[in-house]
Amino acid sequence: MPAPRLPLVVTSDPDLLDDLLRLAAAGGTKVDVAPDPAAARPRYGIAPLVLIGADQLEACLRARLPRRSRVAVVSHGELAEPMWNAANAHGVDHVAELPTADSWVVDRFAELLDQPVGRVLAVIGGRGGAGASTLAAGVAITAAAGGCRSLLIDADPLGGGLDLMLGWERRDGLRWSALVDAGGRVDPPSLLGALPHDGDLVLLSFDAGASPSVPAEAMAATIDAARRGRDVIVVDLPRRLDDAGVLALECADQAVLIVPAEVRATAAAARVAGMVQAHRTELSLVVRGPTPGGLAAPDIAATLGLPLIGTLRPEPTISHGAERGRPPAVKGKGPLAALCRQLVRDLLTDATVAVVA
Repeated sequence: MPAPRLPLVVTSDPDLLDDLLRLAAAGGTKVDVAPDPAAARPRYGIAPLVLIGADQLEACLRARLPRRSRVAVVSHGELAEPMWNAANAHGVDHVAELPTADSWVVDRFAELLDQPVGRVLAVIGGRGGAGASTLAAGVAITAAAGGCRSLLIDADPLGGGLDLMLGWERRDGLRWSALVDAGGRVDPPSLLGALPHDGDLVLLSFDAGASPSVPAEAMAATIDAARRGRDVIVVDLPRRLDDAGVLALECADQAVLIVPAEVRATAAAARVAGMVQAHRTELSLVVRGPTPGGLAAPDIAATLGLPLIGTLRPEPTISHGAERGRPPAVKGKGPLAALCRQLVRDLLTDATVAVVA
C-alpha cells in the first residue's frame, strides 16, 4: 500500500511554522506547507490532518474551503474572541494555543503514523456515452474482487444511476439525499455501514426522483470518511462539473478521461480536458474503440496532449449485461477487466506525495 498523505499546515507566519515543523518532527512526520488557502485548496480535502494558522483563518473562511473533519486552528498564545468566532464558522474541531498545546499537537501528528489513507480515482467521460460509468464501476468491482475495501461514488446526478448499472436499485441503504446535510461530520463506520454494499464493494448513488444537487460539503465529508475506511474510492464525475464534482476532482490521487476513438468525440474531449485541467494538472487518457475512421489511440493522445494509459476494445457482452443489471468486469475477464486491474495497481502503487507550494 502507498505511504499515507502528509498533514497540511496552512500559515505564512514563519515563527508559527517553525514551531509546527518542530512539533511534527517530534511526532515522527513531515508536513505539507501552504502559505494561504489558494495554495492549500488542492490538498485540503485529502490531507489526513489540517492545521490552520491563526494568521490564515479569516482568509480560509473567505475562500470558502469545504467543511471537513480533523481541522485545528493553531495560534501563539490565547486566541482572540473574533478568531474563536471565525473558527466556529469554519467548523474546526479544535483550537490549539501554543505552547500550552504543544503535547496535544505532537500527539495528533504521531497518531497519523498508523492510519492508512484510501486512494481516490476520478473518472470522467470525454463526451456523453463515452463509457465513464462503466469504467468507474469496473475499477471499483475489480478492486473489491482483489481484496480491497472499495467505495464507488456516483457524482453524476444526470447520469442514469450507478445503482442501475450494478443491479442494486432495490438494495437497502442510504443515498445522496440522506447525506446532503452531513456537513463536515461523518463517522466512517456509520456511513459505510449504512450504504448499499456487497462484500468489500460499497456504493453511494442518487435516489430515483430525488433532487440531484450534492453540496460540496457533503462530498468532502464523504471522501474524508471514505479515505479512513476504504482502500480504493472511485468517483464517476459529470462532464459539466458542479461544486461537488470539482471538489472530488481536486481530492483525487489520479484522474482518467475516457474518449471514444472518433473525431467529434476527440474534439469534445479537448473541451472537457481543458475544464479538468483548470482544477488539476495530472490527467490520463483511456481510448475506447472501435475506430470507424481509423483514428489511432496515440494520435488522439497527441491531439489532447495527455498520456495514454490504456485502450479498450469493443465488448458487446458488457452492454448486454448492463441492460440486465449485470455489473461490468464482474467475471474478471476481457479487455475492461484487464484495464481495471492495471488502473487499480497504478493507483495503489503511486505513492508520490506532492508538496503544496
